Amino acid sequence: MSEELERWRYPRFFSDNIDPDSDTIVIDSEDAKHITSVLRMKKGDKAIICDKNCTDYLCELDNGDKNYAEFRIIESKRNSAEPDIEITLFQAVPKNDKLDFIVQKATELGATRIVPFISKRCVSKPDSKSAEKKVQRLQRICYEASKQCGRGIIPEVMPFTDFKSAVNSIDNDTTALIFYECGGEKIKNIDLSKKKIAIFIGSEGGFEKEEVDFAISKGFISAYLGERILRCETAPIAALAVLMNVTENL
Repeated sequence: MSEELERWRYPRFFSDNIDPDSDTIVIDSEDAKHITSVLRMKKGDKAIICDKNCTDYLCELDNGDKNYAEFRIIESKRNSAEPDIEITLFQAVPKNDKLDFIVQKATELGATRIVPFISKRCVSKPDSKSAEKKVQRLQRICYEASKQCGRGIIPEVMPFTDFKSAVNSIDNDTTALIFYECGGEKIKNIDLSKKKIAIFIGSEGGFEKEEVDFAISKGFISAYLGERILRCETAPIAALAVLMNVTENL
């Protein structure tokens, strides 16, 4: 098997401390313990370390312990897993741990960021302290999912917001889609020539009509995913997969 194909089998890590002029990378975070104590990597074992800005470094472990791992850089190259479009998923907060699942799968499918928001039909409406803790956990889920699927960045989970603030945050350079179970345009018929796309997905029960009308008044396109009513944890995955496919990123 070629080195190019084999590299996908190597453990993957991210680091903020990569000097492109150096021939070594030091991992001194919790990942160091994972490298030595869980993966039990030995001197000479290979790994991919990414700078979180789409540059991957193929490395060999030189030495380390549970608090420290030093790698020798073999080569660097541009990460090939990132899509050439920027999709932000605005997700109305669902019940229980569904948001964990949504964030994980959105990361795997190539979303650039995830914005949780509260809409009228949300059953789960966490207070600010709970929401802050949830964002921290979701960001960790993004990190782990990014390692697993080979991303060149770590998608950002933004603080919780409300529906109108989320709608008003969209700029003119973005194609904004609100997925509405009562109908709209099919994705294949929407102009997706802009490189930035925002998709709004409702919680259990979808959106109120007045919310959809408000979004449309702000330039949004009402879109839908067919006649079958999808669960709130299925809809964002389906929307992202279709968008990545029609833009030739899947």
